[in-house]
Amino acid sequence: MGDAATILHADLDAFYASVEQMLDPTLRGIPIAVGGGVVLAASYEAKAFGVRGGMPGRRAKELCPQLRFVGGHFAEYQRLGDAAIRILDDFTPLVERISIDEAFADVAGTAHLFGAPAAIAETVRRRVRAEVGLPISVGVARTKHLAKIASQVAKPDGLCVVEPATELEFLHDLPVGLMWGVGPATEARLAGIGVKTIGQMAATPRQSLEKLLGVAASDKLRALAFNRDPRAIVTDRRARSAGAQSALGRKPVDPQVVRGALLHLADRIGSRLRAKSMSGRTVTVRVRFADLRAVTHAATLDAPVSATGILAEVAEDLVWQVLDQHPEERFISLLAIAVSHLERQAVLQLELPLGFADEARRPGSKRGASRWLADRAMDKVRGRFGWEAIGYGAVSGSSRSVPDGFRELAEKEL
Repeated sequence: MGDAATILHADLDAFYASVEQMLDPTLRGIPIAVGGGVVLAASYEAKAFGVRGGMPGRRAKELCPQLRFVGGHFAEYQRLGDAAIRILDDFTPLVERISIDEAFADVAGTAHLFGAPAAIAETVRRRVRAEVGLPISVGVARTKHLAKIASQVAKPDGLCVVEPATELEFLHDLPVGLMWGVGPATEARLAGIGVKTIGQMAATPRQSLEKLLGVAASDKLRALAFNRDPRAIVTDRRARSAGAQSALGRKPVDPQVVRGALLHLADRIGSRLRAKSMSGRTVTVRVRFADLRAVTHAATLDAPVSATGILAEVAEDLVWQVLDQHPEERFISLLAIAVSHLERQAVLQLELPLGFADEARRPGSKRGASRWLADRAMDKVRGRFGWEAIGYGAVSGSSRSVPDGFRELAEKEL
């Protein structure tokens, strides 16, 4: 890392909810939530009542009786997120996008073209507001970790610049929950030993942290507490997995519910993989029960797959394995599928007909290939006439599904 504060972290504010309020001006200034049975994202007006992403819709209504639920416009989220992050490209080639609504940029060496980093950050904010119509907060610091924290401090719709001489003074008064890698569970464990601020963590003996968090996690967090973060901007961030999740609210464990949700998710993931000529060998499912406890289960296949039907069937087997291991659970609130160990596969490699019992699930078999070709035909129809033009009848109307790249919600806790 250099000696100057040249790294920007740009983060669109309450992104999903802000887009909905932009698309429908009557929603501005009132508490709204994207979702239904489960809150996917909340506006700042809703957050003021304690409404948070991942919260059951019923609980959100209890906290905020006037809360309005709206359906998500995922194509618009992608379009507007792309447009906002693309503005950073006008100032530096060193841009690392880390989610649909946030990115890092290193503007070292561009001062002679665009001014100081703080001036660039302000210009980015002004252009995103004018060209995209959305609020964005930007943090500027010497390291990625501190820039990300600064953007959270800047929210909503603000700019925060941390000069090198004031780094620890700025950092040590902040709550540990702002640190990258400190979730609610770790935050609660740290609070149990009296560590609530980053400064208190920095002052805690190494042995105490290691005993609580383990050697690797404690060393990482101690380094970040002193703003030691050597990570550089990574401009070629290739996807290592493709996934989707469906918030179900509170549904009974029922084959039709499970099969319909998984087929819809597999359809989303498979179409995304095929569009990039990719296939994956490992299928992972996540099942979240009514009490929000989640269990994951995975299987690695002999051959990489991208066919919707194969993905759905493998995922369904995995989900029932999870449910068989938890017979006491009678309701589920979320299902998710992720496909990893991705590899490029521009054409389908056919196999000899060896009579495998699971021939329909082998992508290179005659039956497996026919499923893949049917998917490709559907992809072409959708490419010409839109996603809703054709689909699997069993999953029509799955409006609560969160497709493709939206597993990490744009909702932030600040």
